[in-house]
Amino acid sequence: MVKKKQRKKRTKEMKKRHYFFLNPYDDCAFTKCPQCDAKTKVRKYPLVIHIEPQQLFLLNKTCKYCVDCDLIITKHSEIEQQQTAAFIERNPEIIGNDYLVMGTLDKKDWRRRGKECRNPSEALKKMYVFKDHLDFEVIPAGWYPDSE
Repeated sequence: MVKKKQRKKRTKEMKKRHYFFLNPYDDCAFTKCPQCDAKTKVRKYPLVIHIEPQQLFLLNKTCKYCVDCDLIITKHSEIEQQQTAAFIERNPEIIGNDYLVMGTLDKKDWRRRGKECRNPSEALKKMYVFKDHLDFEVIPAGWYPDSE
């Protein structure tokens, strides 16, 4: 009985914000939202990334953002390039490992990370988990026959 209460309390503590799409297409910039066709804005978000095995990576990344859908879009290849640059000297064994973009931090928490957030559990407490990870498929432009 006690364990159930603890689990409920932990899930209530997890704050949710934004939808997220990790863009696997190098040739598609998503200047328009894939959901609502509105123009996307350029915003900078402090992303919290978990890299296997047990490595937390905080990245202040420029992303596309749809205000109407609350959707953050970032390119898969750009995240991998920045991970490689960050870990090439410190921990080269984790380069190329699987990773998960878990959520975002507030800008004030991002700025204070060097002074106060030395422990990864502190960053996880302040993190906003994504509401959902979305997937979109790009259909190339061109002429297509009417489907009946």
